[in-house]
Amino acid sequence: MGNSLLLGVAYGVYASFIARGGGPATFGQLALALISGALAALLVFGLVRVQHRLMREVRAAAWGVLVGGGMGFLYSLTNHSVLLSSGIGLAFGVATVIVVFYGLYTHEPREPRESRELRESQEPRESREP
Repeated sequence: MGNSLLLGVAYGVYASFIARGGGPATFGQLALALISGALAALLVFGLVRVQHRLMREVRAAAWGVLVGGGMGFLYSLTNHSVLLSSGIGLAFGVATVIVVFYGLYTHEPREPRESRELRESQEPRESREP
C-alpha cells in the first residue's frame, strides 16, 4: 500500500508540474494532480493485489498497459499530438511487457524436491516387453 501511494503522489505531482509549464499554479492543476495521482495509486495497488493470480503473459501485459497508458498520458500533457502521445505510450508499454515477461520467465519458482519426487513416484511406469 505504501509503495503504490508513494508512486501515486509522485505521478500526480509530476503531472501537475508538466501541466503547469512554468506558469502560476491553478486549481485545475491541483485537481489534475489529485485525480491522476489517486487513479495511478489505485491502479497500481489493484494490480499488485491480483498479479499473483495471473499467468505470466497476462501479468506482463497488464503492467505494459498500465505503464504505457500512464506514460502516454503524461506525454499528452506536453501539448503534443495524440498520435505521438499514443506512440510514446505504446513504446513504453511494449518495452515494459518485454522486461516484465523476461523477469517472470527467468525467475520462475522452482518445484520443491519433495513434490517432484512424489509426482515421479505416482507416475505409472511403462513396462518393457521384448
